[in-house]
Amino acid sequence: MDHDNNPFTFTGRIRSGVHAVEGIFEMLKSQHNAWVHLVATLVVIAMGLVLGVTAAEWCFLILVMMAVWVAEALNTAFEFLCDVAAPEFHPLVKKSKDVAAGAVLLSAVGAAAVGAIIFLPYLLSYL
Repeated sequence: MDHDNNPFTFTGRIRSGVHAVEGIFEMLKSQHNAWVHLVATLVVIAMGLVLGVTAAEWCFLILVMMAVWVAEALNTAFEFLCDVAAPEFHPLVKKSKDVAAGAVLLSAVGAAAVGAIIFLPYLLSYL
């Protein structure tokens, strides 16, 4: 691709942003697990606001939530690409999809662990 023929333009950047938002909506529309992540994100935000977590704790929570969202988005993109490249079943495509889904699971487990480390002391102080 010759980048000299595609100069930087603000309208081009706006179009890129619009495409990115369309991608997020496509992920939410097509992936049931994305809805689980959305609910979890909203619960974490609500708990953080109610419990009054610190700025540093917010930073950790935001980082792990974004790690889950990025993993889910990449997994979704990978699944779409695999479905085009190999529309019929292929054992290696299955393995690659399973590995990508495993990455989402790993990030979600890590996020849950960080959430527990942050929220449990707050919740236990109410007992």
